[in-house]
Amino acid sequence: MSIPQKTAHYFLPKATWPNQTWTSQVGTYKSLEKREAPVPKPKADEVLVKIHAVSLQYRDYSVAQGIYDIGTYENIIPCSDMAGEVISVGEDVKKWKIGDRVCSNFCTEHLYGDPTEETVKSSLGGQSPGVLTQYRNFPARSLVSIPSHLSYNEASTLPCAALTAYNALLGPSPVLGGETVLVLGTGGVSIFALQFAVASGATVIATSSSDEKLKIAEKLGAKHLINYKKTPNWDEEVKRITNGRGVDRVIEVGGAGTLPKSVSSVRIGGSIEVIGFVAKGEGSMDFLIPVIMKSILVRGVYIGPVSKFHSMIRLIEAHPDTTRPVIDKVFPFDQALQAYAHLESQKHVGKVVIQVSG
Repeated sequence: MSIPQKTAHYFLPKATWPNQTWTSQVGTYKSLEKREAPVPKPKADEVLVKIHAVSLQYRDYSVAQGIYDIGTYENIIPCSDMAGEVISVGEDVKKWKIGDRVCSNFCTEHLYGDPTEETVKSSLGGQSPGVLTQYRNFPARSLVSIPSHLSYNEASTLPCAALTAYNALLGPSPVLGGETVLVLGTGGVSIFALQFAVASGATVIATSSSDEKLKIAEKLGAKHLINYKKTPNWDEEVKRITNGRGVDRVIEVGGAGTLPKSVSSVRIGGSIEVIGFVAKGEGSMDFLIPVIMKSILVRGVYIGPVSKFHSMIRLIEAHPDTTRPVIDKVFPFDQALQAYAHLESQKHVGKVVIQVSG
């Protein structure tokens, strides 16, 4: 397949981003604008991919708003998660051929094991240019094949949300059949965690502020549902459901606003997989005493390596119905700003996708 055009459209911030921390001046995703750039030629070890779909993460929104510190970068192309089609390969590339359907790993240099300072520098849409573009080169080693039963839109949800959930549940200490998993919310990571936990034989307790969202969680296999608006002390309800024992594992996406209740909800010797910071709240250090007294393992999860991506694909292929990605809404490429706004509204269940090409 030949490259169909000489230029590619991509989105960049209108203004130069300042040095940012979580407490510095906040930016806005509304500064994105569409520009043109030459279609890149792949290096010897690279693959040129025509991007068909991009899924949004809360991280993408946080970077755009200036509340996620990525250092000092000007005009960085946003977004980390994509699915696309190989249209050209470098001269040294043997594994991939034109027409292959692929996703890139979130950190292109994180191939196996724990993340390192060097692998983190290769994070897409953060420390390196992202994927909200029509064409992009990727290191051949960073790519994985898309399951045949998934569309490009569905596959675009896998690199961050799905792999993070997989690593949280099936990383160093895999979830076991019969264990109980508490999943906070119904965003992308949480929905995948629900699906992977069910596929692994675990019992899932799901929380949400919406009964309508909880109905979707129930259809996906959640056995117990808690509306935290109606039940503010949801940790007490978790303990009631588990007969006072607490859950084996918590998928913690809230941060300071929810972590104390997550600590309250987990059993002695259980684990809390810390992934996000979407919940508002000042938080407190008082929870540290029960962390120690209950011997809780609190583990930060930063996506995962290519090796785990391959393992996750095998799980998805083994359970194609129960692990199919949940997509809330798909926006065309020209409506990237509207896609960010929909993510910001937090009305979605599962993933928000931008369809880059048909």
